[in-house]
Amino acid sequence: MKIYVTLKSIAKRKAFLEKVEFQLTKQPETIGELISELVSINVRAFNERQEDIPFGQFFTKEEMIQSGAAGKVDFAVVYNEHKANEEDAIKTAIQAFQDGFFKVFIKDVEQGVESPSIQLNDGDHLVFIKLTMLAGRMW
Repeated sequence: MKIYVTLKSIAKRKAFLEKVEFQLTKQPETIGELISELVSINVRAFNERQEDIPFGQFFTKEEMIQSGAAGKVDFAVVYNEHKANEEDAIKTAIQAFQDGFFKVFIKDVEQGVESPSIQLNDGDHLVFIKLTMLAGRMW
């Protein structure tokens, strides 16, 4: 099953939000299953990326400009050799959703914690919105 998720790109100025394709292995029936599947895909990609760092990587001029606009130019070296734990990441993501740290929209409809099931079709568009706490004082 193929779905599309809108992600925020920190490195691009023009395409600030981009639509990324994800290939799910099974049809999720609940919001928890959807979050679990997406977290699993990302954890596997992260762990593989740690193993596949090329030796002697070079930048093009466009890549340096793009990285500089994001505020950091580096060679993507991962100094932490620990792999991400998939089970812990899934538990953390589901707890964050239950605590209201992010919202999930499927076809522009917000999915709540109390929603027992979801209807997800091939090619659907999802949006995850991270809610941040603002520090400050009341006037």
